[in-house]
Formats: sequence, C-alpha cells, structure tokens
Amino acid sequence: MRALAAAVTVVTLLFPYGEKLATPPTVEWAPCPEDAKVQCGTMRVPADWANPLGPTVMLTIARRPALDPAERIGTLVVNPGGPGGSAVNFTFDAPTFFSEELRKHFDIVGMDPRGVGRSTPVLCSQDLVDATPSPLVTSEREYAALIDYNRRLAADCAARTGPVFGHVDTLSVVRDVDALREALGEDKISFYGASYGSLMGEQYAQNYPDHLRALVLDGVMDHSVSVGTFLVQETDAAQDSFDEFVAWCARDKTCVLRGQDIPALWQKLVERATAGTLENPYDRPAKLDVADLTLAAFAAFYQPEWYSFAYYLKDAAGPAAKRALPPVDIIDHSFPPVICSDWYLPITGYPDLRRRLAILRARAPQMLASPLAINSVAACLGWPTAPPNPQKPFAPPPGMPPVLLIGSRHDPATTYMWAERMARQLGPLASLVTYEGWGHVVYDHSTCVSGAADAYLIGLTRPAEGTTCAAVEPKPFGVI
Repeated sequence: MRALAAAVTVVTLLFPYGEKLATPPTVEWAPCPEDAKVQCGTMRVPADWANPLGPTVMLTIARRPALDPAERIGTLVVNPGGPGGSAVNFTFDAPTFFSEELRKHFDIVGMDPRGVGRSTPVLCSQDLVDATPSPLVTSEREYAALIDYNRRLAADCAARTGPVFGHVDTLSVVRDVDALREALGEDKISFYGASYGSLMGEQYAQNYPDHLRALVLDGVMDHSVSVGTFLVQETDAAQDSFDEFVAWCARDKTCVLRGQDIPALWQKLVERATAGTLENPYDRPAKLDVADLTLAAFAAFYQPEWYSFAYYLKDAAGPAAKRALPPVDIIDHSFPPVICSDWYLPITGYPDLRRRLAILRARAPQMLASPLAINSVAACLGWPTAPPNPQKPFAPPPGMPPVLLIGSRHDPATTYMWAERMARQLGPLASLVTYEGWGHVVYDHSTCVSGAADAYLIGLTRPAEGTTCAAVEPKPFGVI
C-alpha cells in the first residue's frame, strides 16, 4: 500500500491512562492518497500503557466524514476483525459495506490496531512464517518441533518488531481506542465490531461504559470459553458449514459437483493430502497437506463462496485449471502474538493434544478440526509469555448501553452459540438478531440485518426480542 499522507500531526501521550492529560491528544487530518474523500492521520501512544514515558507506538487512522453534516450524529468507530484486519482499509471500503443511510449520520473511523497494518505492525521473517508447521500434529516429534518453531518465531518477531510486540493484547488496543475518542473530541462513540473486532467492542464496553453510545457486534466472540469448549464449538461450526455446502450442492443447479458424493470425493482428497500427493489445483505442482485443504474449505465458507469451492474440489480431483477461490485473509503475522495475548489455551503435552484432536475428528469427519481454533491453539504452544488478557466471563458494568448482537446461524468462524452465550452474559442489555443463513459477518448479507443494525445505531431503537432475518442464497463469486 502507498504511504499515508505525511502532513499529519504526531501526538505523544505523556501521562498514564486514566489520569487527566495536561494536553488532550489531537490528530490533524489530511486527504488520504488512496481516497481523497477519506482523511488520514496518525497518533502516538505508549507501547506499554503502564510505562507512559517509555517507547511509543504509531497508530494510523482513517476517517470518512458523514455524508450529511447537518444530520451527523457522531463517530462510528469500526473494526473488521482478524486479528490482523485493517480498519483503515475497512474505512476506505465503507461505501461497499455500510448503508448510505448509516453513512449519512456518522463519521466512519477506522484505526489499525497496534501491531497491525499501518500501526507499527508486527514484523517477522517471511521465510520463517512460510515454514509454519501443520497444526494437525501426529507425533511427539512433530509436537516438539512445533513448540520449537513457535519459540523461534516469537523471538524473531520480537526482535524485528520492537517494544510493541509484547503489548498487542486487546486491552491495550481499547486503551488506544479511548485515546482516539478523546483526540476526536467525542464524549461518546458508537462502535461496530466484526468478528475479532467484537472482542474489542466488548472490552471497550467493559472498561469505558460511560464513553460508549451504542455497540453492534457482528460475528460475536465469547471471551469466556475454555480451551476445550473453544475447540469443540468452533469445530462444530466448521463442520456445519461443510454440511451446508453439501446441501447447497444437492439443490442448486450451478454446483459443478451436483449429483456426486461430495463426502466421498473429499475423503479421497484428504487421503491424497495425507500421502503428500495432492497438488494445489491452481498452483501445480505445489502440494497441499490436510491442513491446507481444510483451510481452503474454511475460507470458502466465510462469504460463503460455494460456487467457486465446488470448482476447486473438482479441479483438485482432476487436471489443472485456471481458476481461484476469492482471497480471504485469516492468518496474519500479528495473529499468534495477538491470540496468545488474549487467550489462555493450555495443552499439557502431545497425549493431551492427540486426545483433543481425536474428539474433534469424531465430531467433524470432513473438517477434522476448525482451522481457526486449531491454529490458535497450535500457535500458542510454547509461547514465551503468559497471556495478559485471558478469558473471563463478561460482567456488564454500570452505565453500559444496550448491545446489538448479530449471529449467523451457519457461521463457520464465530459459532452462533457464542452470540447466544454473550446474550446470556449481557442479560437485559442484549438484543440478538439471528440471521438464518450462512457466512461470517453478515451486516451486508441482508437488508433485514442491516436495517436492524442501522435502526439501533441511528435511533437507538432496539429490535424486538427474538428477531430473525431470513437466509439469502449466496450469489456465485464466479470463476477467475
């Protein structure tokens, strides 16, 4: 990406967070090189909020002004998740995601979280990242090698990244968000958090309830689950998405595999991947292992892109073809340090991991394990530091506003059960809108969903209890 505009004001915060700043933080804006309708700026904050006079982090922010200044309500801070997703890019793309009515009333503001994108990103050796072992460990030797790899990766990334590396947890990020709120001159902000961005919204609400006007969580994280629950519920969600793909293929004439036994075809591909003979159908002769194959399926279920995925399986089983699945960014260089800062995912040794993988395989005969969940657990094996922000139940603080939760019934990545669990933890503050369809992050999947979110964000009108939105059949991405 091109560098952001240089004509910005850099602000250094010189006081511990929570104390009144002698000089409030400010950000001066300049047109973004990528889009002149969007303003870009930077702000400095402490790398370690407990050491405000120590090294600093450069945060990059984008702001898309409200379409109708006379009807402007305030600022909607947005985050697309990841961890590793760019909120700056999300702000650039806001017209293709958020409704015009919502953009009429709010400045859309996205800040790349510390360690991500343009905000002092986590830097690692590309060769080392490319050598990531499979998380589907099959022996004591592989288990030991994975721990050794994780320790080498952490050391490499820490050396290349600098002081921010040990402070990319979400609690540090929400402190940054509140510094941004102050820099924007807002008493309160509204927040839309998608996927991992929902954890940011949850923890902002817990720590700064008086500074929050409205909160929408789309693709809801439940930051209270144990490692066993995390693995099982995420794997069940991934398998459910595979089953939904098979059901679609049986009913939709555009499925190139219609009439075939897809589980049997898949099993043959898994066997070839296990034997090391399965080639990437769009990058031959590069080989796919089982983890690669399940990740390809998982990525296709995000939108979902069933039409393209059917071609992918057909081509994997046959000759080479000039096609591709649409890109989905799931794993970023910032993924391990963020996950291992926010989650306590203990594994006691290879026998423990082997037992857990066997449980998952029995529940998910095709997907074997959620790629997102098993990558998270595997990435933190042997991580050199304990998580500063581990799981705990959500306890709504006094003064917290109501929360709109959006749950997709067939979400492959943040299981619908997590939306239900968060609704129970929030109690009367929760309004759960259920999308009876497919995909991960679904504001833009249905006018019913976006309408409910807009009504709440704009007018603070909560949907009726038990609100559901009908499924919308996914449109084919097409063949490249």
